[in-house]
Amino acid sequence: MLRSLFTGISGLSAHQQMLDVTANNIANVNTTGYKSSSVEFEDTLSQTISGGGAATATAGGTNPVQIGLGVQVVGTRMDFTQGSNQATGVKSNMLINGDGFFAVQKNGQTMYTRNGNFAVDDQGHLVTPDGAELMDANNPGNPIQLPLTSVDPTNPANTWVDYNIAADGTITGVDASGNPVTTPAIKIDMETFSNPDGLERAGNSLYLATASSGAATSTGVGSITTGYVEMSNVDLSKELTNLIISERGFQANSKVITTSDEVLQTLVNLKQ
Repeated sequence: MLRSLFTGISGLSAHQQMLDVTANNIANVNTTGYKSSSVEFEDTLSQTISGGGAATATAGGTNPVQIGLGVQVVGTRMDFTQGSNQATGVKSNMLINGDGFFAVQKNGQTMYTRNGNFAVDDQGHLVTPDGAELMDANNPGNPIQLPLTSVDPTNPANTWVDYNIAADGTITGVDASGNPVTTPAIKIDMETFSNPDGLERAGNSLYLATASSGAATSTGVGSITTGYVEMSNVDLSKELTNLIISERGFQANSKVITTSDEVLQTLVNLKQ
């Protein structure tokens, strides 16, 4: 009898976690570059009452008798399908078409993001809204620094008045005469992973590489489109359905606990 109580409790806990994940997806429906998550359930160990037996010359085989001990959340899976494109008209805003992440640096730590809502700060760095700096693939370990006139007005001979970003991430300058300038050589650092699901969320739409994700590599990255950002890939109709499923699962497991309690109360009353 107690077994059913603990089974019901495991169901409550698992569906509560499903509800938490679903709620987080819905909350981030308008978060730039957000990737939705889903919960994966798995049954826990089963108690074996009797093992299976092979058939003999005089008797048939028998199947094992097992009683399950509940459910557990074995993991969460991120959905890295492309979100919708939203035009901003801002040149420093960009999105990645296909696989890949922008490599950024924050407080000396390398992180990765799909949020291309970058802006140019007073030092010529391309930064996220929370201050993470976009990295330069041509200058490993260092952030991009655009030599714009607006950043260094005292030295217009060696600075750019404007810039352009190519699909492969190469950034070229424009001088005062409108001519392209290719020095210094700057390229946006984009990376991919053999197992993106292994990335760890670090908040602010940032991810950390882990042993599960594998090392970052620039092989197989997508192309860049400027003037747009990638929106959340949350499917509201799917999440609202999951909301109902998690609620019903929670209610059903609550009923298991209530029923088990009633049976226990009946046993107690038998003694009276």
